[in-house]
Amino acid sequence: MDNRVTVQSLNPYISCYICKGYLIDATAITECLHTFCKSCIVKRLETKEGNTCPKCDVVIHRSNPLHGIRLDRKMQDIVFKVVPELQCREVLREKIFCQLKGIPYDRSQNQKGRESEVSENQGQPVDAILDDRVCIQLETKTDALKALNKKYICCSSRTTVNHVKKLVAKKLFRDLEKCCSVDILCNDEILGKDHTLKFIYVTRWRKKDPPLKLYYQPRVDMLGFSGEA
Repeated sequence: MDNRVTVQSLNPYISCYICKGYLIDATAITECLHTFCKSCIVKRLETKEGNTCPKCDVVIHRSNPLHGIRLDRKMQDIVFKVVPELQCREVLREKIFCQLKGIPYDRSQNQKGRESEVSENQGQPVDAILDDRVCIQLETKTDALKALNKKYICCSSRTTVNHVKKLVAKKLFRDLEKCCSVDILCNDEILGKDHTLKFIYVTRWRKKDPPLKLYYQPRVDMLGFSGEA
């Protein structure tokens, strides 16, 4: 039995929705995790087309959309591995561009420059942010909702409560739209949807031993529904 996968079958997952080409400097929207070429999404966000995701129309960031995107180096590594000649072509294009503009070419310096443009969180280096992980334990707060089969998760410290709510909705109801029907709590306090795990770990969990324990329950103004794990 031949289990080989063709590059063509992977194209929808490693291509930019805007330019339709393979992802270059893959950059993800933190709210919905859709990924685009960095230059494509930055150009779009700097136009009058608004601050929404080109693919799903979710609001990226109400005041400064560039604060709602981040480089996705793991995705870019995957793209370069799947399409090995792509990285060589991109390096060649950069060299030619630098020669035409009279700019000294330094691949490592150019990479750092691109990362710093997208990096948020008060100018922290992208390496520090991407390597910063928080392990969480998700438990149900009530018998109205079933326990998850997989309750331990390791994710980026910049993951928001809204992402966690979507995960719970996906697992329990098979429907992301029902994320609004769930509250996430830490230390019996309902958390705001824009709070990041790093913020919660520091201000609510107060750096106690991991994992960070979060609980989910039906939204306080909604009763009488249940889900399946």
